[in-house]
Amino acid sequence: MEGQGVTFTVSCALEECAERICRAVVDGSVTGECIDRYRAGGPDGRSCLALVFEKHYYRAGNRLTLTALLDDLSGVTRVHLVGGGGGEGLFRFDWGAAEDFAAVAAEALRPYRL
Repeated sequence: MEGQGVTFTVSCALEECAERICRAVVDGSVTGECIDRYRAGGPDGRSCLALVFEKHYYRAGNRLTLTALLDDLSGVTRVHLVGGGGGEGLFRFDWGAAEDFAAVAAEALRPYRL
């Protein structure tokens, strides 16, 4: 099943990519924070890195999450971004805030997109 995230490749190394996303989300916001970071090693020193961010969005009325999954398993850094957590109760309507959250990270990597 396909999700609502966005996937693309970039020319920068895995750690530089992660740092650029962190700066955009955490330093570029009053409420943004990285709540988890996990690395899984792969063959030939390559790896996969999962970053989970949280930020309060007044528009959505609550905190949203951004998950960034980065890997260099194919020899180029691949990025998958998905925002979530918006809405109240049974409803997931967040006024576009989750999509905007993912766009913050995507914009930080725009100069490096392949």
